[in-house]
Amino acid sequence: MNLAQSERAGLCDLLDAVGPDAPTLCGDWTSHDLAAHLWVRETDPLGAPGIVAKPLAGLTEKRMNETKERWPFAELVDKIRRGPSRFSVFALPGVDEPANATEFYIHHEDVRRAGEAPLGPRDLDAETEDWVWRRLKLLGRAFFRRAPVGVVLERPEGPGEPLRVAAGEQTVTLVGRPTELLLYAYGRGRVADVTTIGDDEAVEKLRGSDFSL
Repeated sequence: MNLAQSERAGLCDLLDAVGPDAPTLCGDWTSHDLAAHLWVRETDPLGAPGIVAKPLAGLTEKRMNETKERWPFAELVDKIRRGPSRFSVFALPGVDEPANATEFYIHHEDVRRAGEAPLGPRDLDAETEDWVWRRLKLLGRAFFRRAPVGVVLERPEGPGEPLRVAAGEQTVTLVGRPTELLLYAYGRGRVADVTTIGDDEAVEKLRGSDFSL
């Protein structure tokens, strides 16, 4: 089972456990909204473009609402658990892990770390951390493209030299396990187990930036 598959299964187990009305880290979305988002993203070619194209966001929201009305929550989660249909681009060979691993990891944590009794970081295996580190090497500059200061990513342990993912006169170093650094890169810095090192001014500038994806 690759990372995309294991995170999909873990998220679906958690959605089943918390029910449709649980809070998430995705603004005012409930767990039911998040499930509808995942379904539209993978299976609805009409609604999915609005996830990345803001002018079409209204259509995406409409399709999400229709999805919530079409299936009971438990049935919707079961459909997500089974993966994309064979007609989905996500079902093409070699697409699942690069396209879905971070998506399902981030949203898994969006449910785990929300609410009045959030769950802490998981102790994920070295293979997972190494996979995410390679992802940060590949996409780190895109993740931090709006950073107002220079940014360096550093692992507290494990292979890999520190990554400079943004340039600037001031520099902040973010230290954490790759999975926690990924959460920071996706705009979840307030719940990520990451240490920030740098001048107070630079750190505050970075914390005030919007990296949400």
